[in-house]
Amino acid sequence: MSDYLNLRRGFLSANPGSGCYTSSSSIDSLKFAREWLWGGFPVKHNVSDPELLWLASLAPLRQGPPVKKIRKVAFLFMTRGPLPLAPLWEMFFRGNEGRYSIYIHALPGFAMDLPKTSVFYGRHIPSQDTQWGEITMCDAERRLVANALLDHSNHRFVLLSESCAPLHNFTTFYRYVIKSQHSFVGVFDDPGPFGRGRYSTNMLPEVKLEQWRKGSQWFEMERKLALHLVADNKYYPKFRDFCRPACYVDEHYIPTMLSIEFGSALANRSLTAVDWSRGGAHPAMFGRDDVTPEFLDRLRRAGDCSYNGRTVGTCLFFARKFSPNALEPLLRLLRDQISSI
Repeated sequence: MSDYLNLRRGFLSANPGSGCYTSSSSIDSLKFAREWLWGGFPVKHNVSDPELLWLASLAPLRQGPPVKKIRKVAFLFMTRGPLPLAPLWEMFFRGNEGRYSIYIHALPGFAMDLPKTSVFYGRHIPSQDTQWGEITMCDAERRLVANALLDHSNHRFVLLSESCAPLHNFTTFYRYVIKSQHSFVGVFDDPGPFGRGRYSTNMLPEVKLEQWRKGSQWFEMERKLALHLVADNKYYPKFRDFCRPACYVDEHYIPTMLSIEFGSALANRSLTAVDWSRGGAHPAMFGRDDVTPEFLDRLRRAGDCSYNGRTVGTCLFFARKFSPNALEPLLRLLRDQISSI
C-alpha cells in the first residue's frame, strides 16, 4: 500500500467526536504527514498519477507556515537518459544547498550511474514513457511539477532538459525569480498555419480561437500557477483529445491554459534561449565547435526585456540544445560566470 494510502487511511480513522486518532497506523500516518510538510515528500514512492496530482494540488488556505523555511527553486529535468552536462550543473549548484531541489524524469527503468556526492543522486521520480509531440510530454511535465509541489518549501519551478546549460550563476538566477512578480512562460498568438492553424473547434467552449496560444515548452513559474497546472481538469482533456500531431500539445497546452486563467501573471517570455533559425521541427543543436566566447556572450546579452515593470539587460538564464561534446568548452568558458563560490 502506498504512502498516500497509508496517510489517507490514518486521516479517515480519526474519531470525529474526540478528534483523537485511535490506531497505530494513524499515528504512523500523522508522523508521515508531519515529515512531508516540513521535510518534503519522498522522491521514491509508489503513488499513482491520479493520486499524485490530487495530493500535489492541495493548498493551505492560511497564509504563512508555522515554521519559517527558506524558499527554494525546484529544477525539473526532463530527459530520456543520462545528463551529459551534469558536471556543469554540479558547478552551478555548488555552495547553494538549501535553496534548490532537483527532480529528474527519465525513461522508466533507466538507472543513472552517479556517485552519492552528486546533486543528482537519488533525484529520479517515478516516470512513464514519453513521446515527442504527444500528450505524454505534458504528462511528464505535470508529473515533475506535482512531485516538486509535495515539498512545501519549493516556491518556483523551472523546466529543463539534459541539453540545457546555465548562463549565469545560481545566486543571480535565484534572486531574479524569487523577487519576480511574474512567471516566465512563453506565450504568443501565431496567426499562421503553425499557430492558429492547429486549432480545432473541438476545443470549444473551453478554448476559443482567439484564446489559442503558442509558446516555449521551457517554463519557469511560481507556486500558484504550478498548483493550477496539476489541478487542471478543465483544459487538459481537451488538449489530450483534440491536439494531436500535427498539433504539438507541449507547444500549446500550458501557454493557452495559463494565458486564459492567469494572463496578467505571465511575463510572456521564457528564460531559456533556443535557436530556431536553422528551420525544421527541432531547434539547432550546438556542439564543441559552436561554443566560443562570442557565441556565449551573445546568449548572455541577447537584448533588453521587461522585469517587474522596468527594462533590464539580463533576460536569459539557460540555453539549449548542447550536445555532449560541448561540455568541455562550456566548463572552460562558463566557469567564472556560473560558479557561486
